[in-house]
Amino acid sequence: MKNDSTQPIDGFKRSLSAATKAIAAREDLEVSYGGDVAGLVRDQVMLPSLPPRPKPGQIAKARGEADALALRIALHDAEVHATNMPKSGASRAVFEALEQARIETLGGQHLAGLADNLSAALSARATKRGFDKADIAKDDTSFAEAIGLYARERLSGRDLPASTKGIMEAWREEIGQRSKGRIKALLDHIGDQDQFGRMVNDFIADLSLDRDNADPEQDDDQNEDSQEDEQEQEDQSADSPNEEQQGQTEVSDADALEDESDDAQDIVDAENVDGESDDSEQSPDAPSQRPQPRNLPDPYRVYSTRHDEVIKAEDLCPTDELERLRGYLDGHMAGLSSVISRLANRLQRRLQAQQQRSWTFDLEEGMLDTARLTRVIIDPMSALTFKEEKETDFRDTVVSILIDNSGSMRGRPIMVAAVCADIMARTLERCGVKAEILGFTTKAWKGGKSFQDWMAAGKPAQPGRLNDLRHIVYKSADMPWRRAKRNLGLMMREGLLKENIDGEALDWAYRRLMARPEQRRILMVISDGAPVDDATQSQNKTGLLESHLRLMIDKIENRSEVELVAIGIGHDVTRWYSRAITIMDVEQLGGAMTEKLAELFDQNGKAGRGR
Repeated sequence: MKNDSTQPIDGFKRSLSAATKAIAAREDLEVSYGGDVAGLVRDQVMLPSLPPRPKPGQIAKARGEADALALRIALHDAEVHATNMPKSGASRAVFEALEQARIETLGGQHLAGLADNLSAALSARATKRGFDKADIAKDDTSFAEAIGLYARERLSGRDLPASTKGIMEAWREEIGQRSKGRIKALLDHIGDQDQFGRMVNDFIADLSLDRDNADPEQDDDQNEDSQEDEQEQEDQSADSPNEEQQGQTEVSDADALEDESDDAQDIVDAENVDGESDDSEQSPDAPSQRPQPRNLPDPYRVYSTRHDEVIKAEDLCPTDELERLRGYLDGHMAGLSSVISRLANRLQRRLQAQQQRSWTFDLEEGMLDTARLTRVIIDPMSALTFKEEKETDFRDTVVSILIDNSGSMRGRPIMVAAVCADIMARTLERCGVKAEILGFTTKAWKGGKSFQDWMAAGKPAQPGRLNDLRHIVYKSADMPWRRAKRNLGLMMREGLLKENIDGEALDWAYRRLMARPEQRRILMVISDGAPVDDATQSQNKTGLLESHLRLMIDKIENRSEVELVAIGIGHDVTRWYSRAITIMDVEQLGGAMTEKLAELFDQNGKAGRGR
């Protein structure tokens, strides 16, 4: 029987989930609760955790966040949005703010209660962001926020919450002068996203923000002459051992190979709902264990590596909580575990068949063949026979399983990935194959301390990666499975899964493998999407993260001894990895992992490496 104290909140969650599905017009929509930030992850609505007995303000805020995300699903077309959206910078921020104002105004036109919920969520967010303070900084970020608020007011006809007083006092007069009544004209096209977006772009041009819409390649051509001297200085400084200047570290990459994929838009953090970055999971400041990325071509950059961390799972979570989370994982995955175990046993038999001893018989010297002593008894004149064990050619092997720990993996995907990795590691250990389990995510949504450092430094252009990496070691290759078992429960911890920067995670796992003494090294990547980090993508050229991932894959597949295999969950990874498989149902993960590992060992286990 449930505790009575939990029943009211459970009923509220059910009601809120039902209302969210109705507004979004999606009966199959999944609504989950956890973490501190509301957002959309591949059409899944994620809402912050609520206390057992929430206060009225918390209830109103939760309703507003849910309504805003449901309206985005119902009234927003991602393809139209991507077509009209400016490339980056201040223009993009203004465009996003006005689109959110369109969605919420349109949704609240005929539902007064929904409009009240949106105002409550806006008020909570404004208070958290400090929009009520009189000394708010007048920069591009606050301008975009202010113009979004101004548009809400003008389009909806509703007064803004008192918590927005500070930011609006700072910007209202200037926005009124620069907009010249154009915002009110947008109301006639509020139901047509494409036409609305075109008019917003015209409006942005009037604001002198259209510079950000220019093609970066055109800008490069126009400034080519002026950049020659700067290039010479960069070439000279490249020979210097000190690569870090003014907190910005060059690391790797080349110009974008292709436009950013649609999957980069899959994660929508509800910044317009409750958009404060979540730093609650950051561990106390400690010297970073993460080696400086190196030996990678320009122009991929990392603004700062000071806040990155490589951390053991047991150092991120108390032991008793790890035990509880592991029990939670086991309880939910009991049925799946038996299926995966059968697949793993099949893999184990195939591996052990390659490791079986073989002998050469009827030799004149060696080890006495006792099985043939009966010959001597039957015929005393028969000579003794000897045997010798053949040297096995099954090479010493280590397998690294690298799991995407991004927010889009939340729910069943991360549960299945944890159980599959756990059982695969146990199986490999039985066969004498070392295995490690790694995870990668970031320490915050939408940029962490690195982003704050960049803001404080005056926002230099093209800063490179702006979030803080969190690379997690769940099980090292030398750690026995029984000691690492509970660590996998960490993946169930609320707030752990954030954004994913795949290229650097791949580089990290690759360098760990190269430091191992084993003759054969296998790296298996499990992911459900393209690299996504909103702070980095909004302040750099399109495709920066994806093109770095491509370079790292090319390096490992074509210029190293590490054998790389990838499994995509609901996402086609075969366009990046030459040896890959895509599964559309997460329940297929155990079979896919078993199949790919067995395939590798069958092809290469007895001889050299084969491609």
